[in-house]
Amino acid sequence: MSNDKVRWGILSTARIGINNVIPALQAGKYSEVVAIASRNGEKARLAAEQFGIPKSYGTYEALLEDPDVDAIYNPLPNHLHLPWSGKAVLSGKHVLCEKPVAPNAEGARQLIGIAAKHPEIKVMEAFMYRFHPQWDRIKQMISEGRIGELRTITSSFSYFNDNPDNYRNVREYGGGGLLDIGCYCISVARYLFGKEPLEVSGNIEEDPDFHVDRLASALLTFGRGTSVFTCATQLFPDQYVTITGTSGQIKLTLPFNPLPEKPATIIYENAKGTKTIDIEPVDQYMLMTDAFSLSVLEDMPVPTPLDDALNNMKTIDAVFKSAETGRWVKFEE
Repeated sequence: MSNDKVRWGILSTARIGINNVIPALQAGKYSEVVAIASRNGEKARLAAEQFGIPKSYGTYEALLEDPDVDAIYNPLPNHLHLPWSGKAVLSGKHVLCEKPVAPNAEGARQLIGIAAKHPEIKVMEAFMYRFHPQWDRIKQMISEGRIGELRTITSSFSYFNDNPDNYRNVREYGGGGLLDIGCYCISVARYLFGKEPLEVSGNIEEDPDFHVDRLASALLTFGRGTSVFTCATQLFPDQYVTITGTSGQIKLTLPFNPLPEKPATIIYENAKGTKTIDIEPVDQYMLMTDAFSLSVLEDMPVPTPLDDALNNMKTIDAVFKSAETGRWVKFEE
């Protein structure tokens, strides 16, 4: 480490890194970006010049071999998350990997197996939304009984993208809505209920040309409670989460990527009326990267363990299996 900061390398010039994560790392208290790599060396050089990053590489291998890099951020297409995160661990680099960490639960188990052999290395899935303070407030409201007993969570996440060259529309690259955005709807339900679903029922519509899920809906049962969600890659852009209990309701209109320059808004309703709660603006990417970097610096467990990533993938796998078989699928412990 250098000056009590984690020295980061970025694997690829992916848009989420350029637009969100690199600026967050550079603004963070516990991190600095020292290298970036791309299969196109010129792209890496230009990105390094844009952000004032000291080193750029034309291969991912070269970045992993750099002794000045302590940790890597992996925003590669979904099918490359597991192999390059695994290689980074074996290279002695801490890993913050974009969701999902693998294309299925078996891949997540493989990454856990690699990480288990190197306990000194920190590995975490980059679900940035959980670091926004609005979720701490919501969890507190639920635990205080502000909505009575939590009974159901309804959510939706959609955008429109029919570009055949975009990796989200390429089956071999782990494309489709469930892995890209449906994972958020599943994650938030598991997070708020504080347990795994018992059974899953799913329905999927595939794009006839891309052969990836473009519209998916699912029902998750949690014993005494349910969650219903829809995700889509060819719908009008939208996102919301509605959390309903026996005596109240919480609504969020930008649950997963609230604007960093504006307050996040929680709408709370019960028999006495409706109240709007504003949460101060934050950069949830910076909160995530700082939390991970602090785990590295102080050798603490990461905020979100890989078991959570595995259980999210188990649920996604169950949605796919249910849609394929037309039957309810039990969550596999």
